[in-house]
Amino acid sequence: MPIHLECISHTPLHGYFDPADDVVSEVKRIQEQARERVRAFDPELVVLFAPDHFNGFFYDVMPQFCIGAAATAIGDFKSLAGTLPVPSATAHALTEDVLASDVDVALSYRMQVDHGFAYALEVLTGGLDVYPVVPVFINCVAPPMATLRRARLMGDAIGRHFAQTDKRVLVVGSGGISHEPPVPELIGASEEVAERLIAGRNPSPESRAARQARTVAAAKAFTSGESHMHPLNPQWDRAFLELLASGHLSALDLIDNDTITREGGKSAHEIRTWVAAFAALAAYGEYRASVNYYRAIPEWIAGFAAMHAAPRKTLAAAA
Repeated sequence: MPIHLECISHTPLHGYFDPADDVVSEVKRIQEQARERVRAFDPELVVLFAPDHFNGFFYDVMPQFCIGAAATAIGDFKSLAGTLPVPSATAHALTEDVLASDVDVALSYRMQVDHGFAYALEVLTGGLDVYPVVPVFINCVAPPMATLRRARLMGDAIGRHFAQTDKRVLVVGSGGISHEPPVPELIGASEEVAERLIAGRNPSPESRAARQARTVAAAKAFTSGESHMHPLNPQWDRAFLELLASGHLSALDLIDNDTITREGGKSAHEIRTWVAAFAALAAYGEYRASVNYYRAIPEWIAGFAAMHAAPRKTLAAAA
């Protein structure tokens, strides 16, 4: 029942609007180190917690949590596109077990995922199909949203499920910390935008290009100080990372959604992916975690971070 955790921020802006070369290089170095740890662990299964940005999940029916029994990456921005190698029977059995733990989770046999999933797989494994993967969507941008406590309980249920197996499981959390890029909102939206957020029509190439251009323009304005978007909050980000490293995950239950928005911005709700991943790891017992990287990167509109962790007993045996 070996398990290893990697959590990493993602950005759709890499290659579109980058920070200084030395910052890009240090991020690349941290990512290469993470990939080497994954290669050494050689997982038999990846469980990937990630959000969506109105590319695969919409307000026609917006689940808070959804496990994919089949999934395709759409290839937005410069992320990889293609079919994820999802073991459907494993995903189905996992969903049944999570529901038996009194955590409501949906199941999809036609999940569409965007850069939130694809970026992490490319960075950590080198592609979409290197290892079997079970994608777990967490709603992080479409109010109303479940609490951090619910995300923790969902992650715990998933961890307890795999702790009963002998699989080497890599658990991944993919999400930014403080950040507020220009993600559309339903409340106050025009009729056209509201219809897209509800009906979920796949955008045309022209529409997708226009959306990407708006995101790049927003990043440039944010970096130059000409934006009203929520500022990055390194102090809050570091406190969150330290709390994860401490192992006191139940303390996260006290952080309500309004606080997340106020302190970190509207997209800081992506910290749910990290919470769920750490809860899955904690189901195996006490762990030791390292904060490998943190930097506020305005060009990417992100508090950008990376952590890894493993059970203490595994580390003791290795020593």
